Amino acid sequence: MELRQLEYFVAVAEEANFTRAAARLHVVQSAVSTTIKNLERELRTPLLERTPKGVLLTDAGAALLPRAHAALDAAREAADAVGEVRGGLRGTLRLSAITTVGVIDLPVFLGEFHRRHPGVFLQTSAAPSGSQGLVEALLERLDLAFVSGPGPPPTGITLTALATSVLDLVVPAAHPLAKRRTVPITELAGLDFVDFPAGYSNRTVADRAFAAASVPHRVAIEITDLTTGVAYVRNGLGVALLPRVALDKGQDVATLTVDNADLEWQFSLAAPSERTPGTAARAMIAMAYEFLWQGSE
Repeated sequence: MELRQLEYFVAVAEEANFTRAAARLHVVQSAVSTTIKNLERELRTPLLERTPKGVLLTDAGAALLPRAHAALDAAREAADAVGEVRGGLRGTLRLSAITTVGVIDLPVFLGEFHRRHPGVFLQTSAAPSGSQGLVEALLERLDLAFVSGPGPPPTGITLTALATSVLDLVVPAAHPLAKRRTVPITELAGLDFVDFPAGYSNRTVADRAFAAASVPHRVAIEITDLTTGVAYVRNGLGVALLPRVALDKGQDVATLTVDNADLEWQFSLAAPSERTPGTAARAMIAMAYEFLWQGSE
């Protein structure tokens, strides 16, 4: 059994599609199909089943997948260790982040990481479905993800907490609440909210707080980034609950603290708990702490 066979098998299993797996591996589809067939022949059992809905794992394939992940991670860790001895980190770091990070300037952060560790290939991907989608991607293929959200970590995920904040109420400068410093959550019934779609941590925190207070949370406009949310509020299209740590001053909006509500928001680096973070992942976690400490000065 070769590492390349396991890599191809993992790609097909995670993508549930031979064509997408081939694109991810940058090889032709026939090469993927041949490699999987050879692996199945060597193991003397089918690992994958083609169906109208995509490629599914057989029982044998499901048993092999976590062990294939472990073998590939061990090989990568070994290569990283040798790379360190030879003068620097090596390998690939698969990363994604919520589109509403705010706490860290991600391009600056990743640029600095690249300058420090030029031998590490940063493979980043978009996260259109928020922290919930990132958790699913971590369990399948990512090494790290910047996420946010309330409560304990999801099953199979380890969180390294980097910062905490609360969601403040953001209202237009001319809004009747703009002159106040605080407002109880019970007074927010009937307001039109600008908020994130379900699955995003901001929305989860807000929905839980409103449900706990038995107050309806009426979302009129859905957004996927903080800047857009502030713009909608500034133009009088609604109010919003946004992380205090990510809000700037002087945007023609007012911010208020919401009383009698648990609106705590946590920003973390998430990793799969069943896979030991590689050297590059550990270096990124350490640098994230460094950037946040510098930003708080």
